[in-house]
Amino acid sequence: MIDWHFYEPRDGHRLPHDPLNAMVAPRPIGWISSVSADGVRNVAPYSFFNLINYTPPLIAFSSMGWKDSVANIAATGEFVWNLATRDLAEAMNATAAAVAAEVDEFDLAGLETLPSRLVAPARVAASPVAFECRLTQLIRLKDRQGTDLDQYLVIGEAVGIHIDSAMLDDGVYQTARPRPILRGGGPADYFEVTPETRFTMRRPG
Repeated sequence: MIDWHFYEPRDGHRLPHDPLNAMVAPRPIGWISSVSADGVRNVAPYSFFNLINYTPPLIAFSSMGWKDSVANIAATGEFVWNLATRDLAEAMNATAAAVAAEVDEFDLAGLETLPSRLVAPARVAASPVAFECRLTQLIRLKDRQGTDLDQYLVIGEAVGIHIDSAMLDDGVYQTARPRPILRGGGPADYFEVTPETRFTMRRPG
């Protein structure tokens, strides 16, 4: 017999730490670069992030609060997703700091940049994958009673994609090669994707 721990989120989880983001995990990291209307560069990580459509390619991230990334994207309609890797983990973490809007997080984290081709925000130079995106929807989330939350869903279409060719074998992207990192639960847990954790399984039919 399984001893189930059941709770209704509205009443609290009754555990030492909220398990929600530990159960829906590990989660890919939306390392989002943007630029303000005044030209101030920003780069910040978001763990509520994923690819949500193939054609056209759409990615989405959700921000707890109207943060600089959201404000910049609302003003300019552009952003870049940069793949966070194990080698870039510490720099990525540095860009999570709560700093004033006029602070350039690229400089703060010691990150070099490369120009994008189709959008204004810069790319993280050392990131092996980057999606140049244009905003398609910016949605304020609501709860089931229809009450507005201080949570904002940003959806963008990838209009240009950069891949370090060293990540390709005969034109096939090798997911584990750049050692992407993912967010786990708790205040500090991350995971790394490695070739040893891969398994294959074909869809039926």
